[in-house]
Amino acid sequence: MSSTRNAIEARGLVKTYPSRGEPEGIRALDGLDITVPRGTVFGLLGPNGAGKSTAVKILTTLARPDDGTATVAGIDVLRRPDRVRRAIGVVAQRSGSDPMATGRENLVLQGRLYGLGASARTRADELLDRFDLMAAAGRLVKTYSGGMQRRLDVALGLMHRPQVLFLDEPTTGLDPEARTAMWREIARLAGDEGLTVLLTTHYLEEADRLAGSLAIVDRGRVVAEGTPDDLKGGLNGDAVHLELAGDGDPETARGVLAALPGVRDVLVAGRSVSAHSDDGAVAAPGILAALERAGAPAASVTVARPSLDDVYLRHTGRRYSETETPAPAAGATNDLQKASR
Repeated sequence: MSSTRNAIEARGLVKTYPSRGEPEGIRALDGLDITVPRGTVFGLLGPNGAGKSTAVKILTTLARPDDGTATVAGIDVLRRPDRVRRAIGVVAQRSGSDPMATGRENLVLQGRLYGLGASARTRADELLDRFDLMAAAGRLVKTYSGGMQRRLDVALGLMHRPQVLFLDEPTTGLDPEARTAMWREIARLAGDEGLTVLLTTHYLEEADRLAGSLAIVDRGRVVAEGTPDDLKGGLNGDAVHLELAGDGDPETARGVLAALPGVRDVLVAGRSVSAHSDDGAVAAPGILAALERAGAPAASVTVARPSLDDVYLRHTGRRYSETETPAPAAGATNDLQKASR
């Protein structure tokens, strides 16, 4: 099944968690397929609860699928989990470092766990320097800022020079400055010795900026896959977004826009109506006038080039910001922390 060109291949992954309120359980993955070429940053994009963390748990050998197959670095995750663990690094959503140890002590311990022996300290200093943590190397991690802790977490994941690095929501909770700094570090990773990075995120901008290719996951399935530019370009033309006035009927607005020449892909989400047009600026005045005549006036209109939010809307029928965000399955975060050790 595996290809020498691909760092990760997964086919038909299915995972169901038991639930008291759901007799058939909660289907976290429902036939998920992904292919990640070597030496790239690949994004798994989706809202909380879409199945991203469950997919990572399976690919990092911390869970077994109910059905499906997967290889990482050419190794079957079900048949040889021990070999997979030697080939991967994992950075979980929550920090896996020991807050009562120094940054250097955390890294040296990680190296020794992977059998680096005397070279662990040299490797630790390389990473402390790379991630701009050398000045804080002797400080307890509990004194680090959030951005410093996340940089240390990534350094821990790289300590044994893995072939594939899993970054699970790496910038959640960071302030804008720290998030931008982390983006710079992630962008550098794929260029280092052919490292492959699988990035899970629910930030549209993060996936658009960092991922060479991505898969949009919704309800345990991949609903769209490709480069960010190709996915957005596939929508063609401009996106036109309207917010209806208080007395405007969304279904009336849908019918009006669907009947207009040059307007297509009309979707309604609450009191928002979206469509596409080859030239949104030219189409907007006619759209507004037609809605006014039909008694479904718009309170505002926005014309923009298609975004990943528009891609998500096209494939799921709802806006990304309006998706449900249930908590991750029990144990997902703690298990991912274990994979980094």
